[in-house]
Amino acid sequence: MIRVGVIGCGVISEVYLNNLRAFGIPVAAVADLDPERAASRGAQFQVPALPTDELLADPEIDLVLNLTVPKAHAEIAREALVRGKHVHTEKPLALTAAEAKELVHLANASGLRLGSAPDTFLGSHLQTARKVLDDGWIGEPIGATAFMMSHGPERWHPQPDFFYQAGGGPLFDMGPYYLTALVHLLGPVRRVAGSAQTTFSTRVIGSPNRFGECIPVEVPTHVQGLLEFDGGATGVLITSFDVWHSELPRIEIYGTEGTLAVPDPNFFGGSVRVRRRGADAWSDVPPLFGFSENRRGLAVADMSLAIRDGRSHRATGDLALHVVEVMEAIHISAREGRHVEIASRPSRPEPWPMGYDEAALILDLRGESGRDRA
Repeated sequence: MIRVGVIGCGVISEVYLNNLRAFGIPVAAVADLDPERAASRGAQFQVPALPTDELLADPEIDLVLNLTVPKAHAEIAREALVRGKHVHTEKPLALTAAEAKELVHLANASGLRLGSAPDTFLGSHLQTARKVLDDGWIGEPIGATAFMMSHGPERWHPQPDFFYQAGGGPLFDMGPYYLTALVHLLGPVRRVAGSAQTTFSTRVIGSPNRFGECIPVEVPTHVQGLLEFDGGATGVLITSFDVWHSELPRIEIYGTEGTLAVPDPNFFGGSVRVRRRGADAWSDVPPLFGFSENRRGLAVADMSLAIRDGRSHRATGDLALHVVEVMEAIHISAREGRHVEIASRPSRPEPWPMGYDEAALILDLRGESGRDRA
């Protein structure tokens, strides 16, 4: 069994650690820039809290789960790879496509696995949507829309500064969920155009620990992208921290024979609906796979199995690089007023076997499964 070391003990680390424990994946140690925070999380999960350098040097740790802030993702991932560790990192993989490409090349040259969040595309609703799409229920895909409309996380997040710094903003913070879902469903993007604006120059924190404090906004907060997919479909993506209210759908895929409605890709579950040509109403599609609850860390489990079984894992560095390149290109297009070609071409992630769920995953991780490997 792969032994994991977790670097970054902020808010999101709790659900990752809970899920790794539920999957039966051993966590050898945790680390954080703040020793007290690391000690608290270590005590909560009864694992040692180490300085980051000691965790990276520990020969008993096979895989580093990188849950640091976005601006530290590439640095920590690079150092872990140099130390001979497999890496799964929170999104985005890096702040620039050049950094992300360097990490992918380093992992490949070292014979190591590199992966990145989000892994919500491995959840019940997006796997079910993929099955419906691949089975031809809406015919040939011709277009897509994706909307993430909110008024920002500063109202509730205890430390929201990084959302409005380099590597933040609605596109780099939430765009990976939507873009990963779209690539999972439709394949890679070949060209983009974008527009962007910053509506408010400061934000006011609403959480009790820093209530009323103003923070500067350094990135665009309302970003629109036009996407052209390799397969011929086109798409519209809008991500915003400037919108108070919206009734727009999260994701819709339009085909020659109907429309597929996909729920919020920030979550693992939700209702998938389809309406075929001539139908009088929408039909709910029953979930065809497990993983409908919050299962952040599912990609770590999949990577662990993939290493053991000698196959590709699903949330690959190539996929994460592509998402970073697309996001960067949308910002470049917005600044320069031109289409931007996308160089990377990841494969669509392999879907789960039909009906795959938590029980099957745990049996696989224990080496007790009698069914086909995931």
